[in-house]
Amino acid sequence: MKSVFIPFNQSYKDDLIQIFEELSIRGYTFWENVQGRGTKRGEPHYGNHAWPTMNSAIITIVEDDKVDRLLKALHALDQETEMQGLHAFVWNVEAMI
Repeated sequence: MKSVFIPFNQSYKDDLIQIFEELSIRGYTFWENVQGRGTKRGEPHYGNHAWPTMNSAIITIVEDDKVDRLLKALHALDQETEMQGLHAFVWNVEAMI
């Protein structure tokens, strides 16, 4: 199992939920208002007068064989509007209850 953490511009929420549906990814945790700044390009998302945009974030635990398909779908979405901001980070899951 893998944990996939996805911070993203709030405008991507419906697209991400659709990707999860298409890949039969059922469980996730969603944070609505997350502040941050990308490491390479794009503008900060701080929710203030200078940088009014906000991020959200989702974390999901998926089977190993779904990770590549999920990352490819996320990458394709990010390429459509790269300046909006979407990233994905993958970790091994050692145990679950």
